[in-house]
Amino acid sequence: MLIESGVLSSSTLTDGDDFAGIYALSSNDIKVGTSIEVDGAPWRVLEFLHVKPGKGAAFVRTKIRNYVNGSTVERTFRAGITIEEANVFKETKQFTYKDGSQFVFMDLSSYEETRLNESDMGDKTKWLKEGMDCNLLYWKDKVIDFELPITAQLKIVDVDPGLRGDTAQGGTKPATLETGAVVNVPLFVNVGEDIMVDTRTGTYMSRV
Repeated sequence: MLIESGVLSSSTLTDGDDFAGIYALSSNDIKVGTSIEVDGAPWRVLEFLHVKPGKGAAFVRTKIRNYVNGSTVERTFRAGITIEEANVFKETKQFTYKDGSQFVFMDLSSYEETRLNESDMGDKTKWLKEGMDCNLLYWKDKVIDFELPITAQLKIVDVDPGLRGDTAQGGTKPATLETGAVVNVPLFVNVGEDIMVDTRTGTYMSRV
């Protein structure tokens, strides 16, 4: 059995899987980050596995995430079939302010505003700071998601003053940031200091 993987392992394969029949990008071209349209919705490929068994037709096992509702599923496609590529594109907008339950982003070229409802934005808003440039993702002229910068510079507004420890041993303490997010920081970091945070993992990177 020949396998080309983009994360999934052969242990995830089971007999009797249903194959999804779909339609314009070849399934052989699937890779991590590809945007495809399945069942009338846009999906992003998170993982893939090309498999050519000793007997039977080759196929591609994928793990995909729905851009709209965030759900993640596994789908399997026959090798060589065509798949409709989702026309998802990005535009950079600056987060300018929050208006009630809406987050307002502005195109700095046209000054056109785009409003996103808090309920549609998930927990990524805890890293969102006014003046931050983000990527808004569009599909069929609608915003379906937004991407934060990979790193964010945020100010510490509160730490537990009662925590003590040996800084040489790498101890940490929880710190509240200006956006309300809480991250673990080294013991030597104090209120009022700016730190860099990895928005993908929510982890402390360094002092600024």
